[in-house]
Amino acid sequence: MDGMAALPTDRLGFLLSFRGELTGARLRAALGVVGLHPRNAMTLMQLAPGAMSQRELAAAMEVDPSQLVAILNELESEGLAERRRDPADRRRHIVEITPAGTEALERVDSAVSAAERELFGDLTEAEQVLLRGLLDRVVVDPAHHECG
Repeated sequence: MDGMAALPTDRLGFLLSFRGELTGARLRAALGVVGLHPRNAMTLMQLAPGAMSQRELAAAMEVDPSQLVAILNELESEGLAERRRDPADRRRHIVEITPAGTEALERVDSAVSAAERELFGDLTEAEQVLLRGLLDRVVVDPAHHECG
């Protein structure tokens, strides 16, 4: 066993994957109470500051434009977001959150805050900042992985 990890959790990749799955499950449960899938909630969060083009939104979310279309179709059918043609360039779509989307986002914020208190409650504020910084440095390319 020289040089080999004794347990899967001794391998950083496995540990991060396992914790990530559990964290994702907790967030999905929190958002389920609100009635939203994480990708829909994340889209509303991106739109909260103001309207943007569909292309800008796809880039900000690091998703393929075809995936974004499916997300926006769901949000539009629920009345949480809307797309309209840009009057200056009819080929371009502008996406914005609706008042109902803003209300849903308030419920999302409350649900996610509760989940984060549970998940990260044993970490100090400084440790949370450190964790965020370290995770930002983990090299992942969304183009190489399909995320639901």
